[in-house]
Amino acid sequence: MKKPNVLLAGATGYLGSYILKELLTNEYPTRIIVRHKNKIPELTPAPEIIEAEVTHPDTLSNAFSGIDVVISTIGITRQKDGLTYMDVDYKANVNLVNKALEHGVKKFIYVSVLNGTKIRDLKIGEAKEKFVDYLTASGLDFCIIRPNGFFSDMRDFLKMAKRGKVYLFGDGKLKLNPIHGEDLAKVCVSSIHLPDREINIGGPDLLSQNEIAELALAAYSKPVKIIHLPDWIRKLTLWTARTFTGSSTYGPIEFFLTTMVMDMEAPCFGTHKLEDFFREEARKQS
Repeated sequence: MKKPNVLLAGATGYLGSYILKELLTNEYPTRIIVRHKNKIPELTPAPEIIEAEVTHPDTLSNAFSGIDVVISTIGITRQKDGLTYMDVDYKANVNLVNKALEHGVKKFIYVSVLNGTKIRDLKIGEAKEKFVDYLTASGLDFCIIRPNGFFSDMRDFLKMAKRGKVYLFGDGKLKLNPIHGEDLAKVCVSSIHLPDREINIGGPDLLSQNEIAELALAAYSKPVKIIHLPDWIRKLTLWTARTFTGSSTYGPIEFFLTTMVMDMEAPCFGTHKLEDFFREEARKQS
């Protein structure tokens, strides 16, 4: 059976690069949208590359011809180039949906975040969930992938551990199971053929924040020193950031500080271990 033609938006990002590799490994006819072709390494087989700006819909005209499925990982963690979460996480993805509708695309797969409906009051959550609303009302077949955090997001634990202490809010007993990009890419690509409209997903190991802190400290052969901070410090930090900084600064801060006191447990999947990731990252820095 002929595999569908896939358009991937966000191929140069952390997750997008793994999805691209997974698509090519499984021989999907693949086209990617990039701002600059020179950011894509030579690959065999090679994807078709379209230079375009997802924030400028007039540049997307040549990207959608013959496409059956769109996968979008478009989103920003830290605002830059004067662009906001609403500009990228919402409007840029809306541009992709509109072009998909114009060209008869059959399915749109979007990577959002676990518990997105619970963080709509955050700048990043507002933009992502507004787009989810737009996609679900568009008439396209769709799938929303909701990971609970990437291994790369856990580098904040490593940064603290390298200095010998990890600071947590509360008792550190809340659990999460972040997922490696390679494992998440398999979920994204498999969703092309799945009927699911929403997939919550995490990595194979469900760990408390205390356990993650211990793994990070162990990666640097540091003794276990975990400082549990009262919640009023978190709330004060949030208030201060929102009051005295712009959204480009406080957006990532409010997301991190809010999800750190949420249950971020998701169905377990994959083979990559956070412990191994921490050890490898620490080795690179030694």
